[in-house]
Amino acid sequence: MNSIILYPLISFIVSLAVTFIAMPLLLRFCKERGLYDIPNDRKVHKNKIPRMGGVLFAPSMIIGMVAVVVIMIIRGENSIHFGLSTALLFSALFLIFAIGLIDDILGLDAKIKFAIQFIAALFMPLCNLYINNLYGFCGIYEIPAYVGYPLTVFISLLIINAINLIDGIDGLASGLGIICIAIFTGNFISMNSFIYPIFTMGMLGSLIAFFYFNMFGKVEKGTKTFMGDTGSLILGYVIAFLCIKFAMFNPNVFTDSFCPCPILISYTLVIIPVFDLCRVAVERLMKHKGIFSPDKTHMHHLFLASGFTMHRTLICMLGLQIFFNIINGILYFVCDISSTIVVLFDIVCYIIVVLILKKKANQGSAVKG
Repeated sequence: MNSIILYPLISFIVSLAVTFIAMPLLLRFCKERGLYDIPNDRKVHKNKIPRMGGVLFAPSMIIGMVAVVVIMIIRGENSIHFGLSTALLFSALFLIFAIGLIDDILGLDAKIKFAIQFIAALFMPLCNLYINNLYGFCGIYEIPAYVGYPLTVFISLLIINAINLIDGIDGLASGLGIICIAIFTGNFISMNSFIYPIFTMGMLGSLIAFFYFNMFGKVEKGTKTFMGDTGSLILGYVIAFLCIKFAMFNPNVFTDSFCPCPILISYTLVIIPVFDLCRVAVERLMKHKGIFSPDKTHMHHLFLASGFTMHRTLICMLGLQIFFNIINGILYFVCDISSTIVVLFDIVCYIIVVLILKKKANQGSAVKG
């Protein structure tokens, strides 16, 4: 088997197995320490659920990658070499992991969490990883570092918090993450990248195992869990890293790029969580409320208020993400429509869906009233 397929597959299997084996132990720990997500009027679940399932994302992913390195050494092949930039990025990942873990166990002020996220986001441009080209979006191509650096930090924070805040119903954040990371993996493999599929497949293995426990675990058997802030922040940071890495123009790294506008792919893969965060933030500001003020205005809340069950809401939102993936690919690659027009089309489609949902939700409220 080709090593570009074999080693990512090993990373995936090891990470998947580690998560499946470790999850029952983690859930037992949560039960003993009383680490539950308690129901309230903003949450859709009615039972106490262990909230730390996402703690296993980073360890399982790293164990999967380490397994690949060990196998490569045993086989006498050149193993993966980690430089200073990689060490710094893993340090940032550890910061995100630590802040999420503290928040899940003890609770943490939102301002402190955001400050740590900001520091972790700074690690990307410090490692010379930043958005340096818009590939013709709004007529803009290459952009200087003094624009790309702050833009990268802003987009990183946007994606991290978008994934964190979309985690409101079973399977949603993990389902969106699976779609996103699986497509990135396919793209990296098609570009003959060796290292990044090992990384993404390690994350994908743990994410799929979590999805199983989150969706099909039973409360009465103690096998159901939520992602928690640790998981959603780690997932958000990994997706932000992949989006920026893929979007950055660097022919020395990706010599076989198939896409003339890779930033469009990165943008497309996070449409649902990012559009949702932007819309909710704008609506809250218009109502003179804080951006992070808790309410029930996210898209999954609108689906539920419109009469959809939780599972149908999940299917609809994952379906919407897949729709945007397909339609953007057709518009850009087949119809040769500019990325600017594609983005405008997406915005119009999203607004129409939200308006329909709000109308149905208001009708439902009127009937109940």
